[in-house]
Amino acid sequence: MTSKQRSYLKSLAQVLEPVFQIGKSSVTPEVTEAIAETFNTHELVKVTVLKNCVDDVKEVAQTVADRTRSELVQVIGRKFVLYKPFKDNPKIELPKSKKKDI
Repeated sequence: MTSKQRSYLKSLAQVLEPVFQIGKSSVTPEVTEAIAETFNTHELVKVTVLKNCVDDVKEVAQTVADRTRSELVQVIGRKFVLYKPFKDNPKIELPKSKKKDI
């Protein structure tokens, strides 16, 4: 993912409300499964890590991204944004990356 595409997704995520909260039990299989199921209806998901979660927010975000096979867009404060395009008909169209011919 290019920085331009990441920036575009960040701008879309600004208006999103967090869909999930991760608490003191951290990343459980149930939380991971619930977030993975959300990608059936949403391409962009915002998640909040509560203060009672003792794990590092960046580590939690990367773990969830790995387990859901999604792309980590950003971590800001105690929130993070994940992106996973629909396989058949993506709704979010990312800006094209420009390749220079030499």
